[in-house]
Amino acid sequence: MHYVSTRNPDLRLSAAQAIVQGLSRDGGLFLPEEIPQIPLEEIKALSKLPYPERAVKIMKRYLDEFTEEELLGFAEKAYGASKFDDPKAAPVKDLGDGRYIMELWHGPTCAFKDMALQMLPYLLTASLKKTGEDKTVCILVATSGDTGKAALEGFRDVEHTKILVFYPDGGVSDIQKLQMVSQEGQNVGVCAVRGNFDDAQSGVKRIFSDPILREDLADKGYFLSSANSINWGRVLPQIVYYISAYCDLLESGKIALGDKIDFCVPTGNFGNILAGYYAKHMGLPVGTLVCASNANNVLTDFLSTGTYDRNRPFYQTASPSMDILISSNLERLLALMEGAGESVANYMNELAARGKYTVRPETAQKIAAEFACGFCDDEGTKQTIAKLFSEKGYLLDTHTAVAWNVAESYRAKVEAQNPLVVVSTASPFKFCQSVLEALGETKLASGTDIIAQLAEKTGKTAPAPLAGLAGKAVRFTDVTGKDEMESKVTEFLRA
Repeated sequence: MHYVSTRNPDLRLSAAQAIVQGLSRDGGLFLPEEIPQIPLEEIKALSKLPYPERAVKIMKRYLDEFTEEELLGFAEKAYGASKFDDPKAAPVKDLGDGRYIMELWHGPTCAFKDMALQMLPYLLTASLKKTGEDKTVCILVATSGDTGKAALEGFRDVEHTKILVFYPDGGVSDIQKLQMVSQEGQNVGVCAVRGNFDDAQSGVKRIFSDPILREDLADKGYFLSSANSINWGRVLPQIVYYISAYCDLLESGKIALGDKIDFCVPTGNFGNILAGYYAKHMGLPVGTLVCASNANNVLTDFLSTGTYDRNRPFYQTASPSMDILISSNLERLLALMEGAGESVANYMNELAARGKYTVRPETAQKIAAEFACGFCDDEGTKQTIAKLFSEKGYLLDTHTAVAWNVAESYRAKVEAQNPLVVVSTASPFKFCQSVLEALGETKLASGTDIIAQLAEKTGKTAPAPLAGLAGKAVRFTDVTGKDEMESKVTEFLRA
C-alpha cells in the first residue's frame, strides 16, 4: 500500500517512508491510497484476542513492509503490563442505559496519546532501517498538553533520535506542565511558546516546510520528523481502539455481531475522531461519530455549516488539550471526501491567507451524513463532572466531561438509539484543580499535593505515574517567541 500527500496524489511513498518523513514536503499530510476492509467474521475473531494481537491484525493491513511477527513484538512491548496498568489497555466500562466509557488513559502518561505514542517509536525506528536512513531523527512536537509528555516518554533514550516539545506557555494544566518539564532522558528537550497551541503547531509546520533548514540539518547529520498526529504513524494505532471497543462489547454480550454503535469523541485537532472514521470505513459497524468540542467550537461550526473559520476568539478552558482553532487532521478528511490534490491545497491556502474556507455543498452534505457535533463550555463541563460522580460514582476528567455532555444532548435528540461509547481521553488526576472545583472544593492544595486532595475527596486512587510526580526536579524552563522556534531547534541540536 502506498501513501499520498493530501495536496498531491502523485507524491507516493511507502508506509515506512511516510512514517519517517512525517509531514509531506508540500505541507500536506500523508494518507493511505485506499482503506482496507475488515469483514465482520474477522471482527468476531478479534474479540477473542488480547489487545496487542488485535492491534497487529488491524495495523498490518496498512503496513505492507512489516511482518506480523515484528509488529507483535512492538505491540507486546507497547501495551504490556510494564506500560499499562490494565491488561485490556483500553477497557470499556458500562454506565447503564446503553452508555459506555472507553478508558484510554491507563498508559504511562495517563492520557490517550499513549495508545499511539507507545507504538510510534517502534514503528519509526523500524522504518528508519527499512528506508536505509542513517541520520539522527529529530522529532518535533507541538502539544496542547498530552501529546508532549506521551511523546517524550515514548522516545526517551531511543537510539538515533532526539525529541523537542513545544507547548503553549500558560496553556496547559499544572500537572501536564510538570510532567513535561521534569521529563527524564538524555535526548529530550522542552520549551514553552508565548502564544497558544495553534501558534506552536504552525511554528512546527513552518519548520518542516523550510528547505534551507532541512538542508542545513542534513549537513549536520539530522533530519526532522513528527510525533504529532500529522504523522500517519500516530493515527494508525488509534484506529485499533475503536475496533477493540466493539470487540469488547461483542465478547461481553452487550451487542450482537453487526449491531451498530455510536462513538462520542472529544477532539480539537480531529485526529482522534478521524481514526474512528477510518475504523468505520474499514467495515466496523458504526452508526454516528459525534464530535465534541469545548468553547473553541470551530469544528462544531464547520461540521454544521461547511465553513471553517478560525477568525474567532481563542478561549483558554478547563479542557486545555482541546483549545485549538486549527484542526490539522481535518485536511485528511477533506482528501477522503474530495480526493487528494488541488482542491485540498486550495482550502489550506485559503485558511493560511484568510483564516477560513468553505467546502463544496456536496462535500458539506457528505460530512454532515457522517458526523454529529456539539460543544460544551466550562460551566457545563463542571456540572457534568459533578452530576455523573453524584449519580454513578464515576469521575470524569474535563475533556471526557465535554464528550459526555455532548453525548447526552445527542441522545436526547435521536429516537432510535444505538449503544454509545464515550471516548475517555485522560485521567481526572491530570486536571485536579478543575475537577475539584466541579465537586465544590474552594480551598485547593498547592503543587502535587492537589493530587492527594482529589484522591481523598473522591475515594479514587491516583495513577502511579501522577502520584510519583511529587518531588521531581524541573529540568526545562525555556520560553520562546512563536517566531523564534527555529533557533530553538538548532540550539537544541547543538547541545
